[in-house]
Amino acid sequence: MEPEFIALYERAKAVLCPRQLSQNSFAGSVAAAIETPSGAVYTGVCIDTPCSMGFCAEHAAAAAMVTAGESRVVRLIAVYEDGSVIPPCGRCREFLCQLHDENPACLVQLADRVATLEELLPDRWG
Repeated sequence: MEPEFIALYERAKAVLCPRQLSQNSFAGSVAAAIETPSGAVYTGVCIDTPCSMGFCAEHAAAAAMVTAGESRVVRLIAVYEDGSVIPPCGRCREFLCQLHDENPACLVQLADRVATLEELLPDRWG
């Protein structure tokens, strides 16, 4: 893992809390942390529900960021419940790119390297 992502990893890992919410819904098996140019870090966890109405950890972290008045992301990491680093899904990649015109340059920690959102999503919508 790249040194500049270690603190971000720890912040995401700290909010991991896999649990069952209801008979069919689960939360917290994936956590994400995003860092903005101001140095603020926003975290979130996934919520898995039937009928695809849940959302990813990256969406939860982005919602916290937007609620706080920010929209640009400079670093992103997602962590699975076993502590492994996982890539954001395509929906999250596109979603984050649409929140700020500079977000395609966001650095994403992957299991074995760092890439930009643009590298992970070369043929964006729009």
